[in-house]
Amino acid sequence: MRRFTAKYVYTLASAEPILNGFVEVSDDGTVIKAGPCNPGEEVPDGAITPGFVNAHCHAELSYMKGLFRKGTGMAGFIDQINELRDTSSMEDKLAALKEAFDSLWNQGVVAMADISNCDDSFAIKASHPLYTRTFLEVFGAEPSECKTVMSYVLALQKKALALGLDAAPTPHSCYTMSPQLVEASSAEGLKSGFLSFHSEESAEEEEMMMYGRGPMWDNRVRNGIPTPPVTGTSSLEYFLDRLRAAVGSPVEGHVLLVHECCLTAEGAALAKKVLKEPFLAVCPLSNLFIHNALPPIPVMRDSGIPICVGTDSLSSNDKLCIVDELFCLQEAFPFLTLQELLQWACLNGARFLSKADVFGSIEEGKRPGLVFIDGFTADGRLSSSSKSVRLC
Repeated sequence: MRRFTAKYVYTLASAEPILNGFVEVSDDGTVIKAGPCNPGEEVPDGAITPGFVNAHCHAELSYMKGLFRKGTGMAGFIDQINELRDTSSMEDKLAALKEAFDSLWNQGVVAMADISNCDDSFAIKASHPLYTRTFLEVFGAEPSECKTVMSYVLALQKKALALGLDAAPTPHSCYTMSPQLVEASSAEGLKSGFLSFHSEESAEEEEMMMYGRGPMWDNRVRNGIPTPPVTGTSSLEYFLDRLRAAVGSPVEGHVLLVHECCLTAEGAALAKKVLKEPFLAVCPLSNLFIHNALPPIPVMRDSGIPICVGTDSLSSNDKLCIVDELFCLQEAFPFLTLQELLQWACLNGARFLSKADVFGSIEEGKRPGLVFIDGFTADGRLSSSSKSVRLC
């Protein structure tokens, strides 16, 4: 048995943290109990929390760290990723992947929803203690490509499943795929019970989908890439329409809408109507990196859709760090408490992955992993020096 103490213990099983609390776990990390410390017991100045769930990451892009210019907007970012993808050796890619997984694990990430376009990360995922559900993301703007793309991704899924990984296809975004491919990949992915979809990531995306103009539209025309349908509606509504066409409504399964920087109350209401179990994933530091904008957190909170937290990739972030993402959100939206932010970063992510019976909260019988966060301000809020370390 091991016993850990801290000034704050955020179990997330109750509405408030335990002040001057402890957590006892068995040797395999199973929670035995948690509660207030004994009088006089040493209590470090910091917080114990459940392990984090990184709800959106592209770990296989870790070799791109430090290569991208910031503030280029989505059109400029897409140009860079097309230019820089596959410019490193496989040895360097695998080394960067291993470093990323180990760093996330040591910071206290216990589970991750990870995007893959190839099998580079499969061997590391299969041998690493960090649990991943792999979303095999597909692209293809030409309707004639649909069958070929689906054959490729199903073969990729077969490789992942053979290694014991949880993996299934998922659509990338409304503007990189033909309507046929959005529908086919969504229907296939939902057989697993999960989808992860890049949605309303930028105002450029909305301008392209609604009006057929703007930097992203011009970029595709200039490069001879097919343009998406101009719908006159948001890209979120377009996606929901494609889902209804593919599988009917309400859509069964956990559907993660990633980024949603242009989400409106009307869009959120429609998502709740069409999707039986919608989730939102915010990646604030990535949004600032690319286009210096943040998601509309008040709209998201008011919608009642569970919010999760992701880091996105090292192509659009300086590092993969959940605490940094939480500090960014806290500073931009001061009404957010650490209790609520940890709910997003731990329990909601576990619920999205259908792993809340193991992860997400400190409760007897669960094995959520324990994290220690330090660097708090006098009033118990995160600071720029806050960092996390895994306890177990």
